[in-house]
Amino acid sequence: MSLPEYLSSINHFLTARGFSSSVEAAVILGSGLGDFSDLIQDPVIVSYSEIPDFPHTSVKGHSGELISGTIANKNVMAFSGRFHRYEGHSYSKTVLPVHLAKSFGAQKLIISNAAGAINTGFKVGDLMVIDDVFRLFEHVSAAPSEPFRYNHGPTATRVREIAASIGLEVQRGTYLFAHGPSYETKSEIRAFRTLGGDVVGMSTLPELVEAARLELPTAAISMVTNMAAGVVAGKLDHSHVKAAAESRKDDFARLVSELIKEL
Repeated sequence: MSLPEYLSSINHFLTARGFSSSVEAAVILGSGLGDFSDLIQDPVIVSYSEIPDFPHTSVKGHSGELISGTIANKNVMAFSGRFHRYEGHSYSKTVLPVHLAKSFGAQKLIISNAAGAINTGFKVGDLMVIDDVFRLFEHVSAAPSEPFRYNHGPTATRVREIAASIGLEVQRGTYLFAHGPSYETKSEIRAFRTLGGDVVGMSTLPELVEAARLELPTAAISMVTNMAAGVVAGKLDHSHVKAAAESRKDDFARLVSELIKEL
């Protein structure tokens, strides 16, 4: 399947800077989850601002760095920060990490995000593997002519098995994509719960759509960093995201490392 032509200049730039010419796995790190990159051995780190044709990220908790190195002797690429539609990027730009992972020959993609819990049985700090998605009536594909084929159930089951093997319990459920950047209202959250959403976030779905189009095997994990509006009392604030991510960063890192080895 076709990839944007400008990827060749990005690949050339990165390999000239010391990146491996191929990777086994790529990881997209969501808000507050960038500390995972500390586990990468022999890292080569390049700021997004240095890479040709690369957009910048403006969201707190996204350092805006691309890291190459190894985990468990496997070549990996990690995106510490992503691009959101609400920042003004086109959907074709929001999925740039997926395109780059594919162009470097990645055999698996692991996507993470910070999300608000709609499901009242969830709690802050929970890790949820995404086994279904909801687009909220918005077309998000970077390739409109391509149908969206999504069957994440078997992958979600395997992720839970791998998590259990290292003593971690993870939830599974439906990720509801909202455009953002503002948090949802209490009424919207009640409606989302009725529609079957378990968590809500402002990213990930475009990346899942494009990974499915490119037939790139993908696992997606949400970290519950806050309860959505109306689930608990109090005002939502982005600082909660960072605090919750900090509390589970070690477990998240262990899980992603194990997925790189075993998925």
